[in-house]
Amino acid sequence: MGEARLKILTGNSNRNLAEEICRSIGEPLGEATVTSFPDGESFVKINENVRGKDVFIIQSTCPPTNHHLMELLIMIDAARRASAQRITAVLPFYGYARQDRKDQPRVPITAKLVANLIVAAGATRILTMDLHSQQIQGFFDIPVDHLYASPVFFDYLSKQKRERPLVVCSPDVGGMKMAAAYADTMGAALGMVAKKRKSATSVEAMNIVGEVEGCDVLLVDDITETAGTLTAAAKMLREHGAVSVRAAVSHCILNEMAIDRLKSGLLDEVITTNSTPVETHGLPITVLSIAPLLGKAIVRINSNESVTSLFEIKGF
Repeated sequence: MGEARLKILTGNSNRNLAEEICRSIGEPLGEATVTSFPDGESFVKINENVRGKDVFIIQSTCPPTNHHLMELLIMIDAARRASAQRITAVLPFYGYARQDRKDQPRVPITAKLVANLIVAAGATRILTMDLHSQQIQGFFDIPVDHLYASPVFFDYLSKQKRERPLVVCSPDVGGMKMAAAYADTMGAALGMVAKKRKSATSVEAMNIVGEVEGCDVLLVDDITETAGTLTAAAKMLREHGAVSVRAAVSHCILNEMAIDRLKSGLLDEVITTNSTPVETHGLPITVLSIAPLLGKAIVRINSNESVTSLFEIKGF
């Protein structure tokens, strides 16, 4: 399959990222009309020939989540009915991923439902980044290429001068594996903030595992919306003698509550990616681009090459 048959399309969730991906690999962004009818229904028309092409549809399921998810499904269906040879759904951020198991009676497993919808619409491959839990890859009965933002974070962090011992902390038990990988790569100590969640928007931090006094702390997490977990963890880390607290978060979907919490100054810096559009609001938020990473993955999938080498980390 030659690169001439590559066609990249995007919905309205993160057009800037799609344009940046296209610039990074020297491909034009495909022409498509993605709008809404007056009643809110999504309308899609692909304005160029995709018959026999290798189509990549870039769409994050960031707010308004359901609207962007429907755009993605309708675009996949449009490409399938236009006889595209292969359709890869590129989801830099895969929404509904936190509902990945039945942890209460009578709740859905929405991560699996969304996977079923994407496959039913006609996607033949998935390219995504930093899923909330690894097992979601198994929810798809089609190939999934799962990238990590960590090489992008490491590249940035390797350029920072380190004056004090560094401790990599997970703000909860579920993120320990990711934190351990960061600590191992960066030659840092490992810690954890054991937390208790009161509701979807508030977290009661409990206690700290590991020694942080006189150290710089890097909190690592995959997603933040209200920044409750991060600020509660940062407050407790500072109380235990941490000199500085920074956070590396793959997906930032910040709401007003999060902005207010970040204004407290408990976090010296939040490092994130442009997997979803991020407004910094004058806060110490550093947005790193994942466009080159996704661009390389798209080129390799298009030419049937391995994407494994994209996990290699330079600078450490």
